[in-house]
Amino acid sequence: MASRENLIRAVDLAIAGDWEAAHALAQGHEGDPAADWLHAVLHKIEGDTGNSRYWYRRAGRAFDAFSDTDAELAALHASILAE
Repeated sequence: MASRENLIRAVDLAIAGDWEAAHALAQGHEGDPAADWLHAVLHKIEGDTGNSRYWYRRAGRAFDAFSDTDAELAALHASILAE
């Protein structure tokens, strides 16, 4: 299970536009639902829909639940803090 601090850092990096660093942290915690959700959002931002949908399925989330990735990253951030 990924540490809450690492996941918050990864989401903060994604919000700041540092896709590569956020992606590296997400990959390092593969299998954690929040990390997999972040991985899905990052691939959505990248425009890699197929890969993004794969990670949404792994995270148990819907690809179409959010149309705005900034809002989705904020929701992910809030969900990690609520854990």
